[in-house]
Amino acid sequence: MNNRAVNNDAKSSNTDRKTVDNSTTPLLNVHDLSVSFTQYTRGLNQKELKVITNLNVSINHGEILAIVGSSGSGKSLLAHAILGILPANVIISGNMDYKGVSLIPKIQAELRGKEIALIPQSVNFLDPLMKVGKQVRSSVNNGNATKIQRNIFQRYNLEDKVDHMYPFQLSGGMTRRILVSTAIANEAQLIIADEPTPGLDTGIVNETIRTFRELADKGCGIMLITHDIETALKIADRIAVFYAGTTVEIAPVEDFSGNGNNLRHPYSKALWKALPHNDFRPIMGHQPPPNRLPKGCLFAPRCDKATVECHDILPKASSLRGGMVRCIHAS
Repeated sequence: MNNRAVNNDAKSSNTDRKTVDNSTTPLLNVHDLSVSFTQYTRGLNQKELKVITNLNVSINHGEILAIVGSSGSGKSLLAHAILGILPANVIISGNMDYKGVSLIPKIQAELRGKEIALIPQSVNFLDPLMKVGKQVRSSVNNGNATKIQRNIFQRYNLEDKVDHMYPFQLSGGMTRRILVSTAIANEAQLIIADEPTPGLDTGIVNETIRTFRELADKGCGIMLITHDIETALKIADRIAVFYAGTTVEIAPVEDFSGNGNNLRHPYSKALWKALPHNDFRPIMGHQPPPNRLPKGCLFAPRCDKATVECHDILPKASSLRGGMVRCIHAS
């Protein structure tokens, strides 16, 4: 099936998925999350390196939220914070709730790999000493594990012999298909997919996003972390734009269209216009590293609309036209 057909399938199911869950409580709610790492400098002095600052994001039942942004913007760190798999030198503040319950370490351990599943960016998450078929079967919580695993493999064009292979015997594309298979086999309520499609051919990419759409239509929440805005546009309900460790905008997918005039934040608009099918206009400058964050708006040094106030104050997140934005000039 071609890309246009996939997009049409996703659009046709938008109406149906809104009736899956009428709960007013988000499946996942992250509010004012900040993440820092304690580091030792010369002379065994300690310093804190803040990599996420006042980040807000939420996912509803039956929703696909795509998270986009350049490398280093905090996308994967957010995923690891939700799952509770950050290193011991981490300092976390803010709130993370799953179904209204705070994600404290004990709860994270109980949910991880069961109700909350990760499709990781790194292929190293597979057990190198276990055959991949067994790894997928071990993630099945309900039903005939062998039948479920074989059906998933067939869906992703993985031959029967792959069942008995070890991770080192797989190609990069096959490994990513195994990672996707492992996550969808356990019937998780929240799936965090961190760059799940690089290295896959168009057919498998389309099959993967169709699977995500089907899972969302059944009530699951999907967090799709990606650099590929084009893929996100095919299936996402909303898109969250990250920059330098915070959320600068969350918008309905429909706002990413035309000239981007419906977008709220200058960075979102610049990101949209940088795409090849738009103006293909590069964004001048560079995203600041965590140890050199500006005092005020994180995008101010690159923004042609920045004023003195932008350089002095970090804007608060505010609701605007059915979305969220962190910019004092947004309208």
